[in-house]
Amino acid sequence: MADAADPFMTAVEVRDAIAARTLTAREACERALARIDLLNPALHAFHHVDPERALARAAALDRAAAPAGPLHGVPIAIKDNISIRGMQTTAGSRILENYVPPFDATVIARLEAAGAVILGKTVLDEFAMGSSTENSAYGPARNPWAPDRIPGGSSGGSAVAVAAGMAPLALGSDTGGSIRQPAALCGVVGMKPTYGRVSRYGLIAFASSLDQIGPFARTVRDAALLLEVIGGHDVHDSTAAERHVPAFGQALSGDIRGVRVGVPRDLLEEGVDPDVRRAFDQSLRTLEELGATVQTVTLPYSRFAIPVYYLVATAEASSNLARYDGVRYGMRARAGTLGDMYDETRSAGFGAEVKRRIVLGTYVLSSGYYDAYYLKAQQVRTLIRRDFEQAFDQVDAIAVPTSPTPAFRIGERADDPLQMYLADIFTVSAPLAGLPAISVPCGFTSGRLPVGLQLTGRAWDEATLLRIGDAYEQATPWSKNHPT
Repeated sequence: MADAADPFMTAVEVRDAIAARTLTAREACERALARIDLLNPALHAFHHVDPERALARAAALDRAAAPAGPLHGVPIAIKDNISIRGMQTTAGSRILENYVPPFDATVIARLEAAGAVILGKTVLDEFAMGSSTENSAYGPARNPWAPDRIPGGSSGGSAVAVAAGMAPLALGSDTGGSIRQPAALCGVVGMKPTYGRVSRYGLIAFASSLDQIGPFARTVRDAALLLEVIGGHDVHDSTAAERHVPAFGQALSGDIRGVRVGVPRDLLEEGVDPDVRRAFDQSLRTLEELGATVQTVTLPYSRFAIPVYYLVATAEASSNLARYDGVRYGMRARAGTLGDMYDETRSAGFGAEVKRRIVLGTYVLSSGYYDAYYLKAQQVRTLIRRDFEQAFDQVDAIAVPTSPTPAFRIGERADDPLQMYLADIFTVSAPLAGLPAISVPCGFTSGRLPVGLQLTGRAWDEATLLRIGDAYEQATPWSKNHPT
């Protein structure tokens, strides 16, 4: 049994300790809050913490006659673009710095029903637009393995919270890799579910055909548990599919004999850090030792995934962010005319990266350019999806490194947006195709920076990814390594 004072207890261990009465929900909450007080000044994982609310919730759970659900008493951190009634929700932007939602996102309601204790809101790139968390209007989060380096993005704060022992679980959102990439760079598990598996109601929109909420955890089993809780149909979201949510935990058999894993080796020929490549190649050998078959597959159109993603995502961002005009909600600049108020509100409220993406998206949607850019990108998106469908006739999952490089230093790519965008080279294809993908820790560089293995699966087949990830995790030491 885990030490109840261990800040790196898993969610299952916390829940089971509370059920066994060796730990109370209040004690678990107090320890998480103490850890946040200790580390957040240096790592800046949380933008907002609500100790009174969290402790009151934990105390109420301790008084309950029976467990509230499968997350009874487990502390959790929430990315600051997911609405919580009565709690400041900024999406990392000045334009929403005073916004307090009057409703809960569906995932929050499901967490509460399952007995989770919400600690607060984590730092993110503004409106989830970024791969480093440096685009937050409130300052960057820092990687707990090397605080001079990025934690990844856009859900960097959630990844840091789990990696540093501030919370056993966290929620993030993934549009082009925003869960999987920071999970890889911080050495934790992160999963993007199939598009439509989890309700987006209450998620502040970036790109509506790509956005999906998903779990961060220390183990694959914890990620499976959290996905079970938050998944399922929702009448408030027309894109939430009417599909049964499997008992993902029951799929974790530890046996992956006969599983076929495909590797698109032509995509790995350039731009992959040698240490990342070594860790990835070793992870493939481990999968083979566990009984999986590793074979080469081709994804011809995935080499176009970055330009396709940055056309589709920016176009949808331009449309979604048009609502922030200073009239309906959010900040409002003082100006003499309505037009000046629009201009000054958006100029002061949005950061440089958000403005860049609004301009790009407006351009590709404009008259004379729509067919040449946006329509063409959607056509290639279909070809990317067909590539995956054909590959899945041969294999059960597709493996690549989650990130081509380890975490880089804060500020290193600030003046080079193209290099920043290329950090997403291995993560953007899955959301373009609407597929589930998971990142699990698979080693370290020579400089002791985490490396992630990404597995992409068929639509609605998160269970296979979780089974492979869990078997790999059990056979390797990486999930048991924690930053000092």
